[in-house]
Amino acid sequence: MVSALIFDLDGVIVDSNPVHVLAWERYLARWGRPLPPRPGALIFGRHNDEIVRALFGDWLSPEEVAAHGAAKEALYRELMRPVLRERLVPGVAEFLERWSALPMAVASNAERANVDFVLEESGLRPYFRVVLDGAQILRPKPDPEIYLEAAARLGVEPATCVVFEDSPSGVAAAEAAGAQVVGVCTTYKELAGVALAVRDFRDPELERWMRSRLAAC
Repeated sequence: MVSALIFDLDGVIVDSNPVHVLAWERYLARWGRPLPPRPGALIFGRHNDEIVRALFGDWLSPEEVAAHGAAKEALYRELMRPVLRERLVPGVAEFLERWSALPMAVASNAERANVDFVLEESGLRPYFRVVLDGAQILRPKPDPEIYLEAAARLGVEPATCVVFEDSPSGVAAAEAAGAQVVGVCTTYKELAGVALAVRDFRDPELERWMRSRLAAC
């Protein structure tokens, strides 16, 4: 049974991870620090506070962590603004319109400024009844809290939600919440444990899978 759809933001609605990597690289250069090799495991699917402490050190005060995170995200939005529409995951706008009769939510570890920026600038904000960001929860992904909260605010059971995720930590969070998980393979070529893996929202298998779930209701 499917009664609601919940979407991560980065890597699901917008293919933003390359821009995040570039933003971190340029931000760290301001401080004379190199970006570590293979930064994806450090950056993708993690809360900004974790990333900042991993890059700058655990000894930072909460105020310093917040300042670094906010400055980097401002740089990210500056870099993303001219290319946002072309970086939307292919087919996402059409998919949202096609399934707009179902209640939808965004549930992201991202900062609110980034979430609002992407949804407003892309014109996709009206599709979502609920929008959750990393500051609205106590425990970020892979903890299931954000998906449990999204389902509660939509007024549905987590088991009846389809969650769209692009990272192992996000998949783990959705699975722990009891949701059905579709992996969007923008960031990782393979995602273990998902009910379905797709290239993007134009993948014909996604429509067949969705319709089979609704037919079973």
